[in-house]
Amino acid sequence: MGKLVDVVDIVKFRSPSFMRPSRILRDVASRGVAASIKVNFSDPRVVEMAGLVGFSCVWVCREHVPMDWRDVENVVRAAKIYDMDVVVRVDKGSYSDYIKPFEADAAAIMVPHVTSAEEARKIVETCRFRPLGNRALDGGNIDGGFCRIPVEEYIAASNREKLIILQIESPEAVEAIDEIAAVEGYEYLLFGPGDYAHRINKPGKIFDPEVLAARCRVEEAARRHGKKLFAVGAQGTPSELMQRGYSVINLGSDVGHISKAWQEVLNNFSQNIQESSSYYAR
Repeated sequence: MGKLVDVVDIVKFRSPSFMRPSRILRDVASRGVAASIKVNFSDPRVVEMAGLVGFSCVWVCREHVPMDWRDVENVVRAAKIYDMDVVVRVDKGSYSDYIKPFEADAAAIMVPHVTSAEEARKIVETCRFRPLGNRALDGGNIDGGFCRIPVEEYIAASNREKLIILQIESPEAVEAIDEIAAVEGYEYLLFGPGDYAHRINKPGKIFDPEVLAARCRVEEAARRHGKKLFAVGAQGTPSELMQRGYSVINLGSDVGHISKAWQEVLNNFSQNIQESSSYYAR
């Protein structure tokens, strides 16, 4: 009977009665920067590998990747084992598309193709509890500890620990960047060089001077209005990027790194075969 009591006490102790603090915010506060990796595969084991390596966060995607809500829940569970945050790039759509990742206990959402201050305000209105916004209150999911977190604490912690990242990816958005950056209630701006280059008819040329000039405008607006920056496809060392205002730096993707590594393995193999064939042909 004594052992049963001990187990019950342990379960009570480990049951969620408070919201897990953001790893991104903690790493930024302690060392000035957080390391991100984009994960295109929906398999939680890939996320576990990123956690074992030590990334601050993984960035998963519902915009371009066939990831359903069960996948989101499972990658968040896998990440939390290693105290790693999950950033979910959402479908650009309904209210539920924006809040479900938070309710699955993702640390952040990334909203693609934001083009105006009005849109930025609507996103904040949807995703923040009062007094910052008008998000509908539930608390019955894992982010609220399945109703174990007191409602006042749940609201305060959600507004404090959950992050909103707005992607700036078009000439229209860059033209409106000062107004977008001035909107209160969200934390991060992310300049998307790939889509921007495509929109100005320079696909793939993410380091073209026109693209770099647009990135500089986003960086300058972020500094003026106290917004943080999330680096994707940005030139410079981590120290240089930090000086420019970037506090999350993405270090590539699973598909990119795996494709490159496999190609190198196959090239080495092919070269070895050629050398062996030359030797035996003597």
